[in-house]
Amino acid sequence: MVTELAVDHVSVRFALPGATVAAVADVSLRLRPGQCLALVGESGCGKTVLAGALLGFLPGNAQVSGSAVLSDEDGPPLDLLAATDRQLATTVRGRRIGLVPQSPASHLTPVRTARAQLEEAVRAHHPDEPDPRGRANGVAARAGLAPEDLDHYPHELSGGMAQRVATALALVGDPWLIIADEPTTGLDHHLVEGLLEEFRRLVADGHAVLLITHDLAAAQRVADRIAVMYAGRLIEVGPPHTVLDAPGHPYTRGLGDALPDRAFTPVPGMPPLLTDLPPGCSFAPRCDRVVPECAEVPALPLDTEHAVACHRPC
Repeated sequence: MVTELAVDHVSVRFALPGATVAAVADVSLRLRPGQCLALVGESGCGKTVLAGALLGFLPGNAQVSGSAVLSDEDGPPLDLLAATDRQLATTVRGRRIGLVPQSPASHLTPVRTARAQLEEAVRAHHPDEPDPRGRANGVAARAGLAPEDLDHYPHELSGGMAQRVATALALVGDPWLIIADEPTTGLDHHLVEGLLEEFRRLVADGHAVLLITHDLAAAQRVADRIAVMYAGRLIEVGPPHTVLDAPGHPYTRGLGDALPDRAFTPVPGMPPLLTDLPPGCSFAPRCDRVVPECAEVPALPLDTEHAVACHRPC
């Protein structure tokens, strides 16, 4: 059996009084061990919502369609979107997919040390483990932590240390896929470099990493492929050097031009409201390359090395 996460035509909508939020629209992607895919885009474009859909963390008003089939040697193929919460909790979360959440310090129990929480995770995932403390120390070392680092409470941890603890917790069950949601936000430069190196080691060891970020420089350094998201849709997917240095979509070009080491020019205009998306291409109101065909939603041909959803690519 091929170990793979196959996401096909996933859409997520939120029903609100008098409105519907189209947070994710027709997203398809593939991820296998030994690969790092960076999902990039402006805040609010749907990146975190997609991760929540994969792990069953969406609120009750979410309407999800499509499929996300997880295939590996730990069980029969499972459609994550159709699975029950019990299935996800007992067979997927932490075991086949590990999550490094946004703001990791806020996800740690404030009245328990990092060690207590890590050892609890060891006992949950490995009930027959005779030495939970030793195993916790080993997982912590993989995340760049010394044993004494675990004896601190969350409020005593720096941002970088909390990030490493969250990474260790995600690794306890030895999942083949790690989803890291904005892991570099708020970290100093040297901490970002260390974290990215940890992700590269995980990939080299046969794990897969889905890196959700708005940090294009980080994505370029760590990812094998970059998928650019805009207003809930994937609009460009390809190798980092192609997507960032020779982009095909005007929005991707604008993201690159906004970097401080480039033109440092922001993308003109504002992203559309997800409750009132324009017809056709959602980027058309901000685009300088609009043609009549933009009234139709462009397709993203994922069977190519560099895929661009644009009627008039750069």
